[in-house]
Amino acid sequence: MLAREGDFIQHKSHVIFDVKGVVHPEGKIVAFPRYIPDPKGSRYSKNLRYSKVYSLGDRFKFLQEHLPHLLLFDEVFGETLCEVPTDEIIQHFQPQTKLDSLQDSKFENVLEEKTLQFALDIQAAAGISLSAIGVSGSILAGLTTETSDIDLLIYGEENSRKAYTALQHLLKKGHPHCKAYTMAELVALYDFRSKDTHMSFNDFQKVENRKAFQGMYNGTDYFVRFVKDWPELHEHYGDVYYNNAGYAKITAKINNKTEALFTPCSYQLQNVKTIEGPNLAPIKEVSSFRGRFCEQAENNETITAQGKIEHVINKKNNKRYYRLILGSKPEDYMILGTV
Repeated sequence: MLAREGDFIQHKSHVIFDVKGVVHPEGKIVAFPRYIPDPKGSRYSKNLRYSKVYSLGDRFKFLQEHLPHLLLFDEVFGETLCEVPTDEIIQHFQPQTKLDSLQDSKFENVLEEKTLQFALDIQAAAGISLSAIGVSGSILAGLTTETSDIDLLIYGEENSRKAYTALQHLLKKGHPHCKAYTMAELVALYDFRSKDTHMSFNDFQKVENRKAFQGMYNGTDYFVRFVKDWPELHEHYGDVYYNNAGYAKITAKINNKTEALFTPCSYQLQNVKTIEGPNLAPIKEVSSFRGRFCEQAENNETITAQGKIEHVINKKNNKRYYRLILGSKPEDYMILGTV
């Protein structure tokens, strides 16, 4: 089974998982619970009610209580992950297939109609094929509510860069439906995200205000993720090992943000200084599997970041270095400037 960031899979327990990253062990998919069967849940599909779990802590707690056999220490990734065996998967939800179905069927709700129109607006503005766009989130799972967001994906490097430029233009030109967050909407986003990523509102505002992949479309929140296409992905499971080397706070200068748009994202560093934690070298990059850390900083900007340090060992060319990875703890952050 080929599964990647943005896809959903349904386990035989009926739990729906969102797929993480693009590298997976043979016969398993790295994924975490997103929608769980719940008789009191507000989401409904196929005679089942569901609730949504969001924070990583809540997801681990659910797995430990209900599906502990899916939690495994992975020696390649160097941490305990949820890995779903492919022979326990009863359905694979694919974003591109979902967008196709929105074009060919009657809309079940207003959100689906808005989502298709937003995809068409991006497609026209970017000059890319509609087949390079997918729909994720609650629409993909068929579990929308009145407060659900628009979650789109763009596939392929060139398509992604064109689409991001198009989104920037749509916001700057005053598109009638595509708008940047107001201050009140940004505060609401901060209140939601700060539960899972701790930072001050001032630091949050500095970076979030300039991101074009999020905002409001016709009165509904949108978030667009960018994922490389299969021919552009060259790392296979076991090519690179990631060993836990501690937890640290660093300051650094962004040397190259070419990969900052994609999920997973990464930033190449220079002038790295360790403020707290193990003093290891060379720390060459900051990386994250969470879309909220995409486009977090520009080239030549100085950043302060806190997260897990990993020793990266490439088995193919025997290159070794350290990276700081964001997103596994609420204390993980990356902000502009030094503190």
